[in-house]
Amino acid sequence: MLANGISRYASAVSPLRGRQFDMVLLAARGSSDNAALYARYLIEVFLGIPVSLAAPSVLTRYQRHVRYTNCLAIGISQSGAAPDVAEVLASLREEGHTTLAITNTAGSRVTVEAEHTLLLEAGLERSVAATKTYTASLLALYEVVRVLGAELPEPSRLIPNEAWVDLALEAASQASGAVVRGAPVFSLGRGFGFSTAQESALKLMECALIPCKAYSSADFEHGPKALAGHGSAAISYDGPKPDLAAQGCEILESPKPPPFSAGAIEGILNPIWDIVFGQWLALLSARARGLNPDDPRHIQKVTQTL
Repeated sequence: MLANGISRYASAVSPLRGRQFDMVLLAARGSSDNAALYARYLIEVFLGIPVSLAAPSVLTRYQRHVRYTNCLAIGISQSGAAPDVAEVLASLREEGHTTLAITNTAGSRVTVEAEHTLLLEAGLERSVAATKTYTASLLALYEVVRVLGAELPEPSRLIPNEAWVDLALEAASQASGAVVRGAPVFSLGRGFGFSTAQESALKLMECALIPCKAYSSADFEHGPKALAGHGSAAISYDGPKPDLAAQGCEILESPKPPPFSAGAIEGILNPIWDIVFGQWLALLSARARGLNPDDPRHIQKVTQTL
């Protein structure tokens, strides 16, 4: 079924095949914004097309229009109800640019505003915190980049299996205590893995009420590492951090995904594997604190911002 889903994703965006764009604009919020960060690296590394992460308030709050040139605008909203993402798509489409909505909800506002739609078809997600729709968004964006011409491995046999889910659970079980005790807690990644660092931090904050700050591993060196002393913990999606460990920070790593194909750039599919560890970590940390991760405090499933 998953392989068929991958085929559907590619088929949904087949009208984009062979198209040439001068830039790509990604509009999203929350978990979808973290998925967009993954797409940014894929597009710039493999297609050489500059990517901008939209600031929707430029349009919705300040009523200003940016002069884009031959742009592909991609709006990502798992509920499809994000009004600011929809406004960006509507504005870019009106100006003659190509627009694509990626969502799990057929008939939602973003599908109305966009010229093309890719439905995730991940099924009903009952929890407030996005999990399977986040992973599906990563895979969908990977397929979009392939359709646009990137020479990337076909992913149907390169995605997590049940054995990996169990391995990630075991690793998260061992790491959750350090996360619950840690003060402060960081989530570190770089390149393709930066999206996973961001999403893991978000899940820990919304599900387990654990303040966790995500950083690029490079940016972390420019000051924040001063906080990584005894009692702190760092979730690293960028390999071991012996210098931070020497400072007293507890380093927590996801299991290593298998190598994917000879010649492929290392880590291109890791976010689809690594986030399973991050999601388990948030779930187990929430339970350890006596919280219901499916009903986080003060937030709702559909968040609407302008």
